[in-house]
Amino acid sequence: MNLMMMFITFVFIIMIMINFIIPMMNMHKIINREKNSPFECGFDPFSSSRVSFSIHFFSISLMFLIFDIEITLIMPLPIMKSLILMKTWMTYSIMMMILLLIGLMMEWKEGSMEWK
Repeated sequence: MNLMMMFITFVFIIMIMINFIIPMMNMHKIINREKNSPFECGFDPFSSSRVSFSIHFFSISLMFLIFDIEITLIMPLPIMKSLILMKTWMTYSIMMMILLLIGLMMEWKEGSMEWK
């Protein structure tokens, strides 16, 4: 019985020591307002959410998406050349290039590509 009591006391003392040591090891993880706040792409999440946002950034991102999608349609053209008729391939290639150039001219004429 005495050995069992010593074992329980020993386990109890070890548990108390662990309860004191673990918080000391995690001192670098102190919770504060900055660490708990979500990162919002460089914007301060504690300020007003109705901050004016430059529409120019939005238009640049839309241009990137549009031209990026067109580029993904152009990339398989060399592979398609061996799989379909030459006339069909030429028609598709010319139409894609014309579409890309028309989009580029419209953006250029509108002035969206000029950084203000």
